[in-house]
Amino acid sequence: MKNLVDLLRENARMSNEQLATLTGMTPEEVGKQIKQLEEDGIIIGYSAIINEEKANTNAVTAFIELKVSPEAKFGYDDIAATIAQYDEVDTVQLMSGGFDLAVIIRGKNLRQVAMFVSERLAPLDGVLSTATHFILQRYKEKGVNFAGESADERSLVSP
Repeated sequence: MKNLVDLLRENARMSNEQLATLTGMTPEEVGKQIKQLEEDGIIIGYSAIINEEKANTNAVTAFIELKVSPEAKFGYDDIAATIAQYDEVDTVQLMSGGFDLAVIIRGKNLRQVAMFVSERLAPLDGVLSTATHFILQRYKEKGVNFAGESADERSLVSP
């Protein structure tokens, strides 16, 4: 039996009846548990994975690495919270390695993303440097293969 959270992570559109079958619970128990997970802040939202090419949006996604100077009392939290407030920002994460924060933004075109980085993100107090990487092709996101076919996992095992 799979865990309810794992099942919702894979496909949040499954009905309570489907989830009940897979977890061994009743549909009513599933509904109550989902409500509790939402109230506890474990489930904080639901979203769709969009194939931008098929949707013809011409949207641009950029992965930006930031080196920042954390504030003495607040560490990275304040600057991350400031960055997270921008509408263009999809994701902000603290990371290890050569950079401190990873930021994913979406824009209508390359110019819009470039202007956001140069005029709004880079000038922020505490931002020491940025490295912007534009996403050229998505092959898999959140477990979904964009080629439309599941990878044959047998090929991943070496003899």
